[in-house]
Amino acid sequence: MNDDAQLCFDEAEENMNSALEHLKKEFQKIRAGKASPAMLRGVRVDYYGAQTPIEQTANINTPDARQIIVQPFDKTTIYDIEKAILNANLGFNPQNEGEILRINVPPLTEERRLDLVKQAKVVAEDTKIGVRNSRRHANDEAKAMEKDGLPEDDARHLSDEIQKLTDKYIAKIDELLELKDKDILTV
Repeated sequence: MNDDAQLCFDEAEENMNSALEHLKKEFQKIRAGKASPAMLRGVRVDYYGAQTPIEQTANINTPDARQIIVQPFDKTTIYDIEKAILNANLGFNPQNEGEILRINVPPLTEERRLDLVKQAKVVAEDTKIGVRNSRRHANDEAKAMEKDGLPEDDARHLSDEIQKLTDKYIAKIDELLELKDKDILTV
């Protein structure tokens, strides 16, 4: 592969890897019945007039598998943090104990587990679409390079390599989804 083709391939791989990393972060948000600080990731608190990620406003711990403890850095913001958790629609009802918020994570019902599996499949499919979009973009670049003088064999080789890369990332997504499904459905 010439330098331009290699650059195109590297860019496609970087985009696909970004999609895979995003999938891992999204899967962390889907709870599997065990309490985890990652469950609150994405919650934004009105912290002195600025929308701030909850992890920048409080310590978040899990003393056991059934509860999350949120301890604000500034005790006067406890009500704002409580409100943000409620508004995030995570299905949690934090209990304000003055200096900390205690969140009891209810055990998942079979129906809720199946809903979470569906949610995980949707996220995985969205990630696959992102990977395929990266493939399409890279193939379009390869065609443009061919018009600009890249030999046809090199362009075909680049497209083949991009397809192999796409297949590799789709397989990784399927593997992560399978692991997440097992995690969710394990009681």
